[in-house]
Amino acid sequence: MRLLASATLAFTLFGTTAAWAQGSLMDMGKAVLQQQMGGGGGSGSGTGAVRGSSLSVTDIAAGLKEALKTGTSKVTAQLGAKDGFNADPLAHIPLPQSLQKVQSGLKMVGMSGLADDLELRLNRAAEAAAPKAKQIFWNALEQMSLDDARAILNGPQDAATQYFQRTMSPDLRSAMRPIVDKSVAEAGAVKSLEQVTAAAKGLAPGMDGKAMLTDHVLDYALSGMFSYLAKEEADIRQNPAKRTSDILRKVFSN
Repeated sequence: MRLLASATLAFTLFGTTAAWAQGSLMDMGKAVLQQQMGGGGGSGSGTGAVRGSSLSVTDIAAGLKEALKTGTSKVTAQLGAKDGFNADPLAHIPLPQSLQKVQSGLKMVGMSGLADDLELRLNRAAEAAAPKAKQIFWNALEQMSLDDARAILNGPQDAATQYFQRTMSPDLRSAMRPIVDKSVAEAGAVKSLEQVTAAAKGLAPGMDGKAMLTDHVLDYALSGMFSYLAKEEADIRQNPAKRTSDILRKVFSN
């Protein structure tokens, strides 16, 4: 009889595992959340409470948005300061890969200063654009759906940032492109590129210099912002001292 019970339990566990494997992680997460949010059943002997289970989805979404607003304010100010990109090993923008060989060639003939100047100007362009990105980020946050709010709250330490990056990146890129394009020109990066390609005597490939530099700075600027935003989100989740508003304390406190 004991053998039969064990076999039945093993078969049940195997079937459950196989069923979970067929669905996405998000589907599995939603199913678990729905169960623990009171979808029936009776013993009430759960092994642990889900964060935010007593909160409305509206409160949770407001808390997530506030966390991202707080994070973007700090990150854009940090990266927008002088040397915010340039002197930060995690955010520093190198030359585009197509120009790195040119940079090495110029270094061999004692002319690396031209390429180094271009690299500095790319970082200066990102620093100029970063503070202006804050409002664009905040506007994009208003599009956040309520559907996955509770799953995001109970997800990884950077779940809100991941969601934001995944769903908002195209809109953010479109909104930031004119700003980055302008900052690239005002930083003198386009003129610097022309000097580099002239000094390289044909080693640099033909390209639309301004568009290429804008794409490059935009890619790295957004990547740097999201990397630091993920750290800020994790801090708010882990450190009560970082919860500087009532909604943050309400949502992220157990």
